[in-house]
Amino acid sequence: MEAPPSRVLHIRKLPNETSESEVIALGLPFGKVTNILTLKGKNQAFLELGTEEAAITMINYYSTVTPHVRNVPVFIQYSNHKELKTDSGNQRAQAVLQAVSAVQGGGTPTSGSIVDLTAASSPVLRIIIDNMFYPVTLDVLQQIFSKFGTVMKIITFTKNNQFQALLQFNDPPTAQQAKVALDGQNIYNSCCTLRIDYSKLVNLNVKYNNDKSRDYTRPELPAGDGQPAIDPNMAAAFQGKDSNSLLGRQTPDCRGNIRFTSPRALGGLSPLNAAAAAAAAAGRVALSGHSGASGVLLASNLNEEMVTPQSLFTLFGVYGDAQRVKILYNKKDSALIQMADANQAQLAMSHLNGQKMHGKPIRVALSKHTSVQLPRDGLDDQGLTKDFTNSPLHRFKKPGSKNFQNIFPPTTTLHLSNIPTDVSEEDLRLLFSNAGGTVNAFKFFQDHKMALLQMSTVEEAIQGLIDLHNYNMGDNHHLRVSFSKSTI
Repeated sequence: MEAPPSRVLHIRKLPNETSESEVIALGLPFGKVTNILTLKGKNQAFLELGTEEAAITMINYYSTVTPHVRNVPVFIQYSNHKELKTDSGNQRAQAVLQAVSAVQGGGTPTSGSIVDLTAASSPVLRIIIDNMFYPVTLDVLQQIFSKFGTVMKIITFTKNNQFQALLQFNDPPTAQQAKVALDGQNIYNSCCTLRIDYSKLVNLNVKYNNDKSRDYTRPELPAGDGQPAIDPNMAAAFQGKDSNSLLGRQTPDCRGNIRFTSPRALGGLSPLNAAAAAAAAAGRVALSGHSGASGVLLASNLNEEMVTPQSLFTLFGVYGDAQRVKILYNKKDSALIQMADANQAQLAMSHLNGQKMHGKPIRVALSKHTSVQLPRDGLDDQGLTKDFTNSPLHRFKKPGSKNFQNIFPPTTTLHLSNIPTDVSEEDLRLLFSNAGGTVNAFKFFQDHKMALLQMSTVEEAIQGLIDLHNYNMGDNHHLRVSFSKSTI
C-alpha cells in the first residue's frame, strides 16, 4: 500500500558508494533539504524536505522523469515517517547537510565540508554543454537555473567547437547552490550534459538582448546583430582553466557525439525540457512562454504521402497546444508546427525527435521562424496550412490541468479515457487493430471508463493515437488517447 504524502522520502536502489551530496542533489531543485539518512548496506536513503509541498512536487516530477544517480535509475516514494530523527553518529551526513543549508540560506559552508561547496566570490557560472545532441537555447538555460534564484544575465557563445555560456546570478551563494545541484546533470535523456565551473568574472557586460545574450535587468537593450561581442578581458578569463581537465576524458558514442567516460549523472533533470516539465508535472502551473523565444518547430523526414496537418496537430498536441501547422509546398516531407510557447516546443522536440511516424523516423528541431503564416485570402494552398488556434481539442488550455501530470514520451502503452459503458474490450481491440498494428494487452480500470491498451511497437501506438484520439464512440462520447507511463 502506498504511503500518504510526507516530507520524508524513501530512496531505493542507489548505486554502491553513493555520497550524501548526490542524494541531496536529487532534492535541491525542489526546496530546502532539512535532513538525510543513508543506509549504505541496503543501498537506500531517507531525504527530508522542508515542506510537504516540496516533497509532493519532487514525487510528481520524478513520476514522469526517472531519477538517476551515477547513470543508475533509482526509485523514490513517500516514507511512512513524518520526520527524520538522526543520532549524533550520523556526523558525515550532517556535515554535508550543514554545508548545503549554509548555501541555501545564503551563508558560508563550514570549512572541511565533504561536499563540493567551495566558497565562490563570484555570482557568475561558466557552463559547458557536453554531448549536445539537441539544441540548447538561452531561454532553456534561464529556466533551468532560475529554479535556484534570480538569473540576472546570460551570454552564450561557441568556443573550441563547444557551446558555452556565462550565467550571472544575483549573489554567489545562489551560484554555489545551482552548481552543486546541476553540475553533471543531463538536460535531455543521455545528452546535453551540464559542466559547470565558477567564473573569474564577477559581472557580465551584456550589450544586446537577443538569442545569444540577455540582460534581464535591462529589457531596453537593442537586439544588435545576434553576435554579442566578448571583450578581451572576458576572453582571457576563459583561458584560466584547461577545458580537458574540467571535462575529463572524451570518447565518441555511436552517433559520433562526444560522451564522457565518467559523467556525474545525478539524475532528475532528463528530459528537463526547460524546467517547465517540473512545474507541469506538479500540475501547479501552465507551461508559459518567454518573450523573444520562438515556439515554432520544423519537422522533417515526414512521409509526404500520408502526413496531414491534422495528424501533426494530434501528435504534437500531446505535448502542448499546437496553434498552426503548415506542410511546406515545395518540400512536402517537412512542416512547421507553431506551439503555444517555447516551453511546449522544447517539450515536443525532446519527446518526438527520432520517433517513427508513418514508417519514417521524423526529425524535429527548433525553427528560425517566430510564427506560421496563414495563406493570403483567396489563395488555395491545397489544405497544406491549417489554423488550430480555436480547436476544442487542445489538452493544456486550463492552468493546472491534470493533463500536465500525464506528459510522457511515446510508449507502446496507450491510456484511453471517456469510454462509453457499453463498449467492450473486444470493441476497443478491434478498433486499434484496424488502425494498423497488433494489440498485445488490454486492461480496463475499475469503472470501465478508462483503460490501458498495449500495441506491439511504439510506432503502432503513435499511429493509433493519431487515428483514434477524439474518435466518436457514439452518444457524443469522443475517445481520449494519450501515452501511458504504465505497462500492463
